[in-house]
Amino acid sequence: MTYHPKSEFLNVMISRGFLADCTDYQAFDDALTAGVVPGYIGFDATAKSLHVGSLIQIMTLRWLQKTGHQPITLMGGGTTKVGDPSFRADERPLLTNAQIDDNIAGIKQVFAKYISYDDSRTGALMLNNAEWLDDLNYLDFLRDIGRHFSVNRMLSFESVKSRLDREQSLSFLEFNYMILQAYDFLELNRRYGCLVQFGGSDQWGNIINGIDLTRRVLDHEIFGMTTPLLTTSDGKKMGKSADGAVWLNADMRAPYEFWQFWRNTTDADVGRFLKLYTELPIDECDRLGALQGAEINAAKIILANEVTTLCHGIEAAATAEATAREVFEQGGIGDDLPTLTLYADDMVNGISVIQLITRTGLAGSGKEAKRLIAENGARLNDAPLTDAGLIISATDLVNPIKLSAGKKRHALVVLGE
Repeated sequence: MTYHPKSEFLNVMISRGFLADCTDYQAFDDALTAGVVPGYIGFDATAKSLHVGSLIQIMTLRWLQKTGHQPITLMGGGTTKVGDPSFRADERPLLTNAQIDDNIAGIKQVFAKYISYDDSRTGALMLNNAEWLDDLNYLDFLRDIGRHFSVNRMLSFESVKSRLDREQSLSFLEFNYMILQAYDFLELNRRYGCLVQFGGSDQWGNIINGIDLTRRVLDHEIFGMTTPLLTTSDGKKMGKSADGAVWLNADMRAPYEFWQFWRNTTDADVGRFLKLYTELPIDECDRLGALQGAEINAAKIILANEVTTLCHGIEAAATAEATAREVFEQGGIGDDLPTLTLYADDMVNGISVIQLITRTGLAGSGKEAKRLIAENGARLNDAPLTDAGLIISATDLVNPIKLSAGKKRHALVVLGE
């Protein structure tokens, strides 16, 4: 990246590693220096929470606002009914309207922690594309919007081509998704003066469609900027962990587990993640990322604390660090560990340790739990767990049981009253 921008926002994006590509650096930079630029990211409501994979997009909107511009969070109440086929091997399951509304309510919770929804010129907007998509007249839409799209060009997009060669075909429903996303950009520009769409680099084709459509229909110049699709240094997709998605909502991923995810960052990723997911100065991110040996662990704790403070608050971060210190350094049982509560009625015939390992989330399946035990990776109250057939009774739970998977993942099992 050789372009040297005048605007603070693009400087931040480039220096901190957010920018993958941009449609017109110079014109976008000029717009950013000329006044307040409204910019949006769309989030389809396919689950009740976003996960860590979306955090780079949320941080993009946070920096947009911090540098004097207006973020727009667009909930996909309409587009979720279709489902984005981009780089998927199969069709997404269709959700009911009630499920979509429930998911949107869950997703909205996280945004207020990162950006400010107020009445100022840079106050964020929370919108839902069902506002203009639900009442579309199909024939009018085909005539006014559909005529601007070339099927030949749409078939050339990598996200579409990757599905055409698969056994699971691309449905006409999904094929319409890119038209609807382009229409979102047009409507946001027409209604709210939105000038830029952000998204992961897999959304490049969809973003370009929206820019072309808006130019054809309204003759307005708008922009697109993509962020890199992040993988960890060992090749894993960002947002996933050994026991599933790392959700941003506390009721779907406990703050302690969220903190642990960041504490377990591989050494090679620390500096990069500090730049992307915290607001520490770049020089400090570079210094911490360059630490070696045991010192890098201190940098990982700083990373975990900073990211957890943004997402869950400073108290949750402090509690998570204290719990981790108690568990790892003192061998104790931290009060904030993920906890499975069982009741006497559940324990008439006891419960297998394999079930406990899976129900606490330390393993994704019984097969995985058995392998964990066979490979000496499981511990019960800090002692090696070697018997995969062990049955835990109610009397065994007079005191809480601590289960561990490896050295860094722990959970409690307690008996409720």
